[in-house]
Amino acid sequence: MKETLRKRDLKLIKIENISYTFKNGTQALKDISFDIPQNRITSIMGESGSGKTTLLRCLGQFIKPQQGTILYNHKNINNIEEKVYRSKLGIVFQNLNLFPHLTVEKNISLALNKVKNTTTDEAKQQTEHLLEKLNISDLIAAYPSQISGGQAQRVAIARALALKPEYLLLDEPTSALDPATTKDFGNWLIQLRDDTSFIIVTHDEVFAKQVADNIIELSHGMIATQ
Repeated sequence: MKETLRKRDLKLIKIENISYTFKNGTQALKDISFDIPQNRITSIMGESGSGKTTLLRCLGQFIKPQQGTILYNHKNINNIEEKVYRSKLGIVFQNLNLFPHLTVEKNISLALNKVKNTTTDEAKQQTEHLLEKLNISDLIAAYPSQISGGQAQRVAIARALALKPEYLLLDEPTSALDPATTKDFGNWLIQLRDDTSFIIVTHDEVFAKQVADNIIELSHGMIATQ
């Protein structure tokens, strides 16, 4: 059962009146405003062309809205050093971007080495601890080609969580999963929401209702329901 948002919930990300128009004149976002609370799962829903992918790109700082602001901890994200912001908001893209020539362990430990400057031994220990905590220790020596789509999603999220972001943005995480795997994956995410705050961009209404504490539905660049 989803909880009602409590007054003590800290709203770290605040989207204020953002609009984005493509060079061809198509307006993808039209005066969008809403808050994304901490330690909750927020789902951004919408069909193709609704604006959810553009919103994802704005949140990830890949593009800048022509109007409005996105605040992180009361600061405009455009005024936050990119490296600092990326350490606070992780992103798992739809294609996952796992390195096919590396084991699950190496996929995760490499991220710790490169981003956190963790030593090889420390990265290995942290990776083993994380995989055990997430109940996927059995995948540690496997390569991406040897695991299922649902397992690959878990590994990609584990790699992102290793960097300890405060928010983790997931792009269509169930697009390659069957219904049974999607349900199991959703239950797994719910268990992780105390570790980070998830922002899920999806068109899967059943999945969104299963996992999300609050749902933002976009239609033609505007908020349809909230």
